[in-house]
Amino acid sequence: MAELCPDGVEYRTLNDVCDVEDNKRKPIKASDRTQGKTPYYGANNIQDFVEGFTHDGEYILIAEDGSSSLEKYSIQYVAGRFWANNHVHVVKGKDGVHTKFLYHYFSAFNFVPYLVGGTRAKLNKSEMLKLPIPLLPLSVQSEIVRVLDNFKELTAELTAELAAELAARKKQYEYYRKQLATMDGSIGESATDERTQRRMLGEICEITRGRVMSKEYLRDNAGEYPVYSSQTANSGIFGYINNYDYSCEAITWTTDGANAGSVFYHCDEKFSITNVCGLLRMKGDDVLVRYLYYVLQITAKQYVNSGMGNPKLMSNVMAKISIPIPSLDEQARIVAILDKFDALTTDITSGLPAEIAARNKQYEYYRDKLLAFKEAGV
Repeated sequence: MAELCPDGVEYRTLNDVCDVEDNKRKPIKASDRTQGKTPYYGANNIQDFVEGFTHDGEYILIAEDGSSSLEKYSIQYVAGRFWANNHVHVVKGKDGVHTKFLYHYFSAFNFVPYLVGGTRAKLNKSEMLKLPIPLLPLSVQSEIVRVLDNFKELTAELTAELAAELAARKKQYEYYRKQLATMDGSIGESATDERTQRRMLGEICEITRGRVMSKEYLRDNAGEYPVYSSQTANSGIFGYINNYDYSCEAITWTTDGANAGSVFYHCDEKFSITNVCGLLRMKGDDVLVRYLYYVLQITAKQYVNSGMGNPKLMSNVMAKISIPIPSLDEQARIVAILDKFDALTTDITSGLPAEIAARNKQYEYYRDKLLAFKEAGV
């Protein structure tokens, strides 16, 4: 858009070209709010929904204090009725200034030189009124808004599509997992039915408990091999040491605490576990480790004892869990299906933030290009 203003543009202060309606702001303590449908805005986002409103129209909200980032200072665009607390400045453009243009412009603006208060940075109203704004023809502002809104809408659509795809894949994945692991036998039984043999886990696996390892032990034996403790989806690595207890395809599970009953698959890895974990290794070759992992992934937690406020799934209970064992061909088929869905959900889950980040980067690139106006006479 810079070619439409070849001689540069005049910059005016926010005080000259905007109306500030901070006098209508009204903070309400959470305990005093009446629940309703009106968004209640704070420095960074909607904090609640209440009855009534303080403002009605098109505005931008600029954080007065409490912005979650100083480099990417909090700017929010609102249209319609809303309630603003005292942590945001409420601003709209005067005639000839497109409020949505102000939103995009200030999204790329460096507020840091205008902040006061050191570690408790704040944008005082007096400083905000000094902020420079380029005076562009309204047609140019509108075109910039159109282009940048387009990028925002594309990002929102992409996010919604990927989220829906992820939800669908997860639903399919859960369906097949539950179909696989429907347990007709009870704990402690080693029964068979017409379709599938059932055996207790203790008959199938060697069951081992981890060993006590203190932080001092990890410090004195630091190395490259992971030690797993109370495992979670984020790996639960307790530390790394210079030796390992296991080097095999195996399943580990968390025995104690909030994550009791969580199971994890290990393949081609050298590792150790602490005493809040257990290990399962196959005694024979008639059960695929990966198949057993999928069965336990949705059944093990059923056997967690939550008494006395400390959930536990100990080895003696684990050993009595009844496992359905179809033929090896059927196990392999089940594993192939679930691995496929696992890979799909993992790819979408990891790809979603990356894709959104890429679209936001595009938006920021074009926003900065579109808003790169030189000052007239400079």
